[in-house]
Amino acid sequence: LPMPPAPQYYPYGIYAVPEISTVGMNEQEVRARGIPFECGVARFRETSRGHIMGLGGGMMKMLFSLKTRRLLGVHIIGEGATELIHIGQAVLNLKGTIDYFVENTFNYPTLAEAYKIAALDAWNRMPRGQAVAAVAA
Repeated sequence: LPMPPAPQYYPYGIYAVPEISTVGMNEQEVRARGIPFECGVARFRETSRGHIMGLGGGMMKMLFSLKTRRLLGVHIIGEGATELIHIGQAVLNLKGTIDYFVENTFNYPTLAEAYKIAALDAWNRMPRGQAVAAVAA
């Protein structure tokens, strides 16, 4: 059998305290390519799981194309960053959009809830024509 094509996006992890993990493009790369984008941020303390764990630090940043709404990159620092990054990796490899995160439910209470919080943060900052497109579809 022929081998399937390799995925386009690979996650990177730094196993330190705090953990750091990233997949996809960062803000500098997006700007260098001239892609209009919006970023959304979620702090782990904003999640119920973060409250339960007593986390004061940790955050997730997600970058989305304003033109296509596609996820461009995910960057996480804090508890479980190297475990959480794989959700973003899967969505990137499937060419997913902000709508995936806005429309889906994440287990509660988990730190994965930060994906929805960060996506909603970006969605709320997108120009109204972009943000309303998901509702109209």
